[in-house]
This record gives sequence, C-alpha cells and structure tokens, in this order.
Amino acid sequence: MGQRAVLEVIALGVEDAVAAQAGGADRLELVTDMAADGLTPTVEAFAGIRAAVDIPLRVMLRLADGFAAGDVDGVVRVARELRGAGADQFVLGFLDAEGGVDLGAVERVVGVLDGCPWTFHRALDHAVDRDAVRKQLDGLPGLDTYLTAGSPVGVDDGLATLLAEAARCGEPGYEQRLLVGGGLRLEHVPGLRAVGVDAFHIGGAARPEGWGRPVSVGAVEGWRRALDAG
Repeated sequence: MGQRAVLEVIALGVEDAVAAQAGGADRLELVTDMAADGLTPTVEAFAGIRAAVDIPLRVMLRLADGFAAGDVDGVVRVARELRGAGADQFVLGFLDAEGGVDLGAVERVVGVLDGCPWTFHRALDHAVDRDAVRKQLDGLPGLDTYLTAGSPVGVDDGLATLLAEAARCGEPGYEQRLLVGGGLRLEHVPGLRAVGVDAFHIGGAARPEGWGRPVSVGAVEGWRRALDAG
C-alpha cells in the first residue's frame, strides 16, 4: 500500500479535537448537534478548534436535519463567515424532493468557497441514483472526496457498493477519494484497504462511552494502528 491511510474523526469541540489529534487523526470533521446527524458549528467554535490543533479541519455546511438545502441564503452566509474566519475545507451535500442532487443549491454554496476542497457527504447514500449524483457533480471546483457507507443504514449493508465504487476509481465521476464512514468497524478495514480505499471516517467509534463523552485518545490510537497495519 505504501501511502498512509487518512483517518478523519468527528469533533464537536476543542476537547474532541485535541484528543483526536493526540490519537493520530489526520483530519477532523467539525459539526455540532449530532442528534441532527451533524450541523454547522459556530464561527467561534471553529476558531477555538483551529487555535487548538494544527491538523486540517473540514467544516460541515448544514443548517437543519435532513438532506434538503433549506435556507440556501443562510448556508451561503455562514460559509462566507467561516471562510472569513480562516476555514479552508468543507463538507456539504443537498438532495431535492425526488432524491436527486440539488445541483443549484450545491453550486451556489460551492461558489463562495473560493475553490477550497470539500467533501460531498452521506447525502450520497440517500440519493435514488448514486451514479447520477457523481456524474452531475463531476467537475465542480474543490470536490475531492465522497463520504459514504455505501448504504443509508451503514457499511455492513453497503460493503458491496463500496467495493464496486472503489473498483471504478479514475472513471468520470469516480476520480474523487472514497472516504468510508457510517457504521464503520475495525473488521471492515482490511477488505477495504485491499481494494485501495485509503480514507476512513469515525464518529461514535472514537467515543466508546457514547456521544455524551469526548473523543477517546486510546480509541483513535487503535484505529490509527489498524490503518497503519494496512
């Protein structure tokens, strides 16, 4: 394999961020309100985390539960505010009422990100046609990653899809990095690494005591060791 696999950890605040970095995380996804599956943190929260750690931060752009864009003007406004505070990587993804990508909303938000790299998140797993989403988004500035479990319910159910998409790496719409997350467990890693998946995303797995407790340095270290073992 050679290249070190990327380990991205969800951080809700400074304590999470510091612990995740100490455990060997390569990057953090910054969110708030996991009861709504992760919404945009405040600019102040971003600034505090940015001052506390020196690894890359991807900031969620999502103002309400679900995958509808909702208040697009509001998303654009907060994206501009975060850019002004120094955020330079993002996470977003919007679907329309029919389960297709809301390309207009995505393009409006991406238009204020100044070409910064961004992840299209697990909205992909809830789309009616995953391949169509990828083809429609292909070529948008900054899009370099898809966060996916291969299925709305998690990696166990989506493994076959993940393996198939990994095999298409480099095709139009499939040039972006596959970042696997959503019910991901350590036992999934060897099979995914074997087909070239080199990026992994954990949230609950970094918190053995649950979401009410901060990230565990030891849990992140365990994932780091597993990924480095290939």
